[in-house]
Amino acid sequence: MAEVVLVVATTSDAASATPAAAFLDMPGWKPGPAIPDGVESFANGRVRLLRHARGIVEEDDLDLRWEAATGERVSEVVLLSRHTAVSNRPALTVHPIGVPHLREGDVPPQGGRPGWAALPNPRIGPWLRLLRRIAADRGLVPEFEITLEGTHHGPVTNRPTLFVEIGSTEEYWGRQDAAETVALLLWKGLGLGEEASVGNWHGNGEKVLLGIGGGHYAPRHMDIVMKDGVWVGHLLSGYSLPMEELKQTNGKNLADVGGMWKHSIKVSYEATKEAFPGGEVIAHIDQKSFKGWQKNAITSYLQELNIRVGKPNDFF
Repeated sequence: MAEVVLVVATTSDAASATPAAAFLDMPGWKPGPAIPDGVESFANGRVRLLRHARGIVEEDDLDLRWEAATGERVSEVVLLSRHTAVSNRPALTVHPIGVPHLREGDVPPQGGRPGWAALPNPRIGPWLRLLRRIAADRGLVPEFEITLEGTHHGPVTNRPTLFVEIGSTEEYWGRQDAAETVALLLWKGLGLGEEASVGNWHGNGEKVLLGIGGGHYAPRHMDIVMKDGVWVGHLLSGYSLPMEELKQTNGKNLADVGGMWKHSIKVSYEATKEAFPGGEVIAHIDQKSFKGWQKNAITSYLQELNIRVGKPNDFF
């Protein structure tokens, strides 16, 4: 059965619709089948662009729905969206998705299923570097920041997934040059031109970074991932690792630190391992972002799970 890549866009968001339109302006597209609930599609080689009119984080299981409707197996999912930031700084971002820190019964503010982490698409690292090159070539740098984001939001997917976002305000969401940069990332990244696709995982024991701690834009992890040849899985920012403070640590077992942090690490590690078969998943801890007791609790839990903790040089 042929394997296809889904690229998903929504007409309800300029930062999704504009790059999708720029991508469709490139050669080779044919109309594809519509699938139930108002999703239209276009085909180009093994790429399927799906377009709907709802919020990008609201349409769950599009990969399974596509498979059920067409009989084509989906190998991976790429979603296009806008990015919002307090800083309003123009940005182009790439990131994995999931809400592993939410408890059952919590209502995820932006889709996903509480406690769930998607399979991270192995292209995240290589595409971040490709995006930086394309954006620089097209004169978008330094105006636009090119960055990873931590694992967050939905929708629920079942195949390796990544988001590509344009931020951070209305002025930039519909920017044609940003949209064309994202379209070119898709074109080159998925190998629709003359060259091979970028970021194919072969699983020969390469190391994969599992980011633990730090802010939403993962600066300590970014320093490593911007170097060629580095693979990246989930990135758990501080807010994805809720830890209940120990009132008194002497004589207390660190394993008793409450909160969803353990679940978050465990499911994110498992999803990363599954998405990178034959790879070695190594945790990289943003040391400065944790208090001593937090770092000790995390380190001992990683040992318990037999997850190696690496320093920057361990990833090259």
